[in-house]
Amino acid sequence: MSRLEAKKPPLFISEPLTKEAVSQSLSLLSGIFKSCYGPTGRLKMLHNGVGGYVCTTSQSSAILSHLSVSHPALSVLMASVQNHISRFSDCGLFTAILCCSLIENLKSLNVASCTVIKISKHLLSLCMDYLKSETCGCRVSVDFSSLETLLCLVRSVLTSKPACMLNKPEVDHLTTLILKAFMFTVPSHAETNAVLGKCIIVPVKGRRVVESTVLPGLLLETPEIQLAKPLAVKRTCSNVIKIALFCVSMSGDLFNPEEGTITVHHGISLEVSELNQLLNLGKQLVNDEVGLVVCQKVIHPSLKQYLKENHVIAVDRAGLSPMEPLSRMTGSKPIASVHSLSPSCYGSLKDVRIESFASKHFVHLIPEDTVVCSLILCNRNETAWDELKRACETAEHVLQLTVKEPLALLGGGCTETHLALYIRHKSCSLSTSTFKDLDCSRTQYQLVADGFCRSLESVACSLNHDGGEILTDMVYGHCWFVPSGFPSVSSWSDLVSKCGCGINGNTENLSWRLLQGQFGSPVIQGCSKDPPVKVSDSLTLDCFAAKCSGLQLALETANLILDLSYVIEDQN
Repeated sequence: MSRLEAKKPPLFISEPLTKEAVSQSLSLLSGIFKSCYGPTGRLKMLHNGVGGYVCTTSQSSAILSHLSVSHPALSVLMASVQNHISRFSDCGLFTAILCCSLIENLKSLNVASCTVIKISKHLLSLCMDYLKSETCGCRVSVDFSSLETLLCLVRSVLTSKPACMLNKPEVDHLTTLILKAFMFTVPSHAETNAVLGKCIIVPVKGRRVVESTVLPGLLLETPEIQLAKPLAVKRTCSNVIKIALFCVSMSGDLFNPEEGTITVHHGISLEVSELNQLLNLGKQLVNDEVGLVVCQKVIHPSLKQYLKENHVIAVDRAGLSPMEPLSRMTGSKPIASVHSLSPSCYGSLKDVRIESFASKHFVHLIPEDTVVCSLILCNRNETAWDELKRACETAEHVLQLTVKEPLALLGGGCTETHLALYIRHKSCSLSTSTFKDLDCSRTQYQLVADGFCRSLESVACSLNHDGGEILTDMVYGHCWFVPSGFPSVSSWSDLVSKCGCGINGNTENLSWRLLQGQFGSPVIQGCSKDPPVKVSDSLTLDCFAAKCSGLQLALETANLILDLSYVIEDQN
């Protein structure tokens, strides 16, 4: 068949970053990310423009999933940040803001993009070597024998999500619960290849946050359970409860006609035959001393009644999500057929109880060794609950990452300003051979280093949403926030009490300067090994693994976009 319209040639767009439309879109995207950043970040209401669900959030995972961009360069940026979030959960906004700032600051330099990329990679290596060194002044070791640092990590995640609408007592309560839930998932026995357990979040909306609690084991919602009657459950001679876990329907449904045809002899009822098969299965379960049957799908009412009469608890419609943690927690193997049953598929439980929260009723399954727990999470409304659920999942993931690498970075903008000051100092003391290896001049290196440092400082500046001044000190290179309403000629020492992360107080002459000013070549003193402020509630910390990865990804993505010469679009 001949074409109705001639095929159009592809559209070649050279130097896409020089186009005004791209610069405006990048600036707008950067502004959205910056306005959401930190504990006082502004909320965003996201919807599709034609009605439906409205998402109120300041979290990068929700924002990026609801935003769409048209330019390929910005799509690369969005995809990179989303990939980071899928791997680390935390520091998504940090990565996005830094990447946008690097593109904006480095593309305006009168330096060839290939030279900019080589120099920026060298700057990144300086940062990573410093962050991983023992002399790093913005790094904190995490001691798992003490809870203070872990509590700070969790609290920092929760307080950075304003859409959760939490007050201080609620933050403190949830911080303790999340850490307690995480401890439940840590295996009690040391193994070579130990695997962390799982925390299941149980939603309870319309209740106060302080009503949230955490329980060892798993909660299965059972609306028809009768609370008034005592729970009689069959136990084995060793006083444990056997559990059978079915991932197939036990409703007695007939064959699906699409699966083929069957021949039925005269006088034979398929319904009766299926029911007899289910009742025979029930008899085998009773004979095998099974005390609890959990079915992912539906259990036939007659089988349910038979099991109940024999003191076997039957829970159906469990759904797919609890099957994996339930199998792991009990040691049971999901049974995929009602026609064959092997005793080796059974698992065991320590106890089964009935719990009630708000208007919901649950069967509480308590294992012998807790590797699975249930966090009953409450919040006032659905919007705040959705945001809080994401925050709790992020906090749990941060703790998991910290187990693998027991380090944290100072938050509140202090790591960014400290790194910027370190790079400014380091770039002034590089040998001539370094510039020769990079095939650049000292001036070119200084230009790129300044753009790199200004990008780091812009992330710290993004934490300020109220118009006050932002300072950095010349001793530790930390970030300090001045309340709005004070003139720039004020004595800074009278206006600040603690730095952004909370580790340094205003107890010495720290020689403050306005952030993003010209610093010359200061000599940096690293943070004391015994910090002036004890690790306490006021300390703000960031996940080491997430922030290091975000720093690398932001620069690599910025380099990729800066290196774009053409965008080729298919016009057909």
